[in-house]
Amino acid sequence: MPPTNAQARSGIVNVNGAQIAFDVAGSGPAVLLLHAGIGDRRMWDAQVPAFAEHFTVIRFDARGFGETVKPDVPFSPYADAIALLDYLTISRAHFVGVSMGSQTAIEAAVAAPDRVSALVAVAARTGTPVSPALCAEWDRVNELYEAGDIAGAVEYELRMWVDGPDRSPAAVDVEGRERGREMNAALFVRDDDAGEEIPLDPPAAERLAEISTPTLIVYGDKDVMDVREAAGPLATTIPGARLAVIPDAAHLPQMEQPELFNEIVLEFLLALSPEQD
Repeated sequence: MPPTNAQARSGIVNVNGAQIAFDVAGSGPAVLLLHAGIGDRRMWDAQVPAFAEHFTVIRFDARGFGETVKPDVPFSPYADAIALLDYLTISRAHFVGVSMGSQTAIEAAVAAPDRVSALVAVAARTGTPVSPALCAEWDRVNELYEAGDIAGAVEYELRMWVDGPDRSPAAVDVEGRERGREMNAALFVRDDDAGEEIPLDPPAAERLAEISTPTLIVYGDKDVMDVREAAGPLATTIPGARLAVIPDAAHLPQMEQPELFNEIVLEFLLALSPEQD
């Protein structure tokens, strides 16, 4: 059953010293949605209604994103996620994360396996070193930002993550691309960049074989090569993990191909036995 506090539906709660903005919808077993580092919790807009037909759906803005300010205190992303579940009196949840959010979900599955009833890691790179090509792309974004070309930095990231290396902007849905621009542009004008992240020790990349929760790895076939090349090893290393590829989608397949994404993820989650919820 959904927790009593979930009836509030949305709000801001003090979690480990930060004021975390969150939304809750639906009823049933819990699903926690964790956004990528190029946006905020709004990138799950197409999932909340569909998932809420079967689950209690929670999404929140991580520190320094959306409506959540990042204070100058050490923090752990997965600990924030679990603390939010504690506030909502939810003992276990299906963790569904994309990119940065997938890292948080994987770390939770490693560090707090009793709290994670299923793991869906979307556009994940955990366990695979960052390529020189991707490092160069990040360096170029930083160069544009430091030169004061915020619009150029945002557009460059859209080309990286929303378009992907194999497509031109003209091949991408205009409305979806502009939604990505809006969320990403907001991040470049924030001033809350303090607060040191506490790394998981030993790191999740070295402990993937410890994950025992049912796991689904998802990626878009137009994503950066780092993500495409990491998916197979991830699915092989995590015991029993399944792998799904979303066609004609880059780094945010839940936004680009929401109907197919929802179908694949819901089929996986709904097939789990009640004992795992």
